[in-house]
Amino acid sequence: MLQEKVIVITGASSGIGKATAKKLASLGARVVAAARRKTELDALAAESGGNIVAVPADVTKREEVQHLAKTAISHFGRIDVWVNNAGVMPNSFFDEGKVHEWDRMVDVNIKGVLYGIEAALPHVLQNNGHILAIASVQALKTYPGTGVYTGTKFAVRAIMDSLREELAGKLRVTVINPGVVATDFTREITSEKLKALFGDASNFPSLDPDAIANAIVYAISQPADTAVTEITIRPSAQAH
Repeated sequence: MLQEKVIVITGASSGIGKATAKKLASLGARVVAAARRKTELDALAAESGGNIVAVPADVTKREEVQHLAKTAISHFGRIDVWVNNAGVMPNSFFDEGKVHEWDRMVDVNIKGVLYGIEAALPHVLQNNGHILAIASVQALKTYPGTGVYTGTKFAVRAIMDSLREELAGKLRVTVINPGVVATDFTREITSEKLKALFGDASNFPSLDPDAIANAIVYAISQPADTAVTEITIRPSAQAH
């Protein structure tokens, strides 16, 4: 089901995105991997043996996301699947007033998804294609200290479900809601209050990024008449 599919994935230089790009390439997909960190992207492409094309792109810049789509088309002639994976999580409490971090979460987590949808749609609609987005278990429930991040993921889930409703029968749409994953996602947290409350994030039960990559592969691999609309996946020891 994946052989020769052309799949674009954002946020591919580390974590879930990197694991997914490697998994898809190993299964025969033609992967176009995007992220801001060019050095890491180039290393990923080099180790893939030619199955991954690296395209530096910042999802907060619409013109760069458009360029990403054009690059995929110029290399492979089509786009079958687009995975909106890029995201940031500099969590904090509202009374800390970290507005610049709120802005960044809105720009990456919401606008980045919208720019991806805009860039992908003209192409994936030609092939009864597939758009996926990585939301979070925090798209399902609010948590103190994560309000803005949670809000962005609620938005992603709503945007994707609306997309599914509008284009049912023409496009498959999937939302993935990961729980705690062993990535460097928490490196951006600057809130000392949050760090003091939760301690070392490495002590939390967590999934390997490959677990999320496997869920993405499962959703993409279904027959054309089958839509996996949502997958929630968390460590068995994570209660919420």
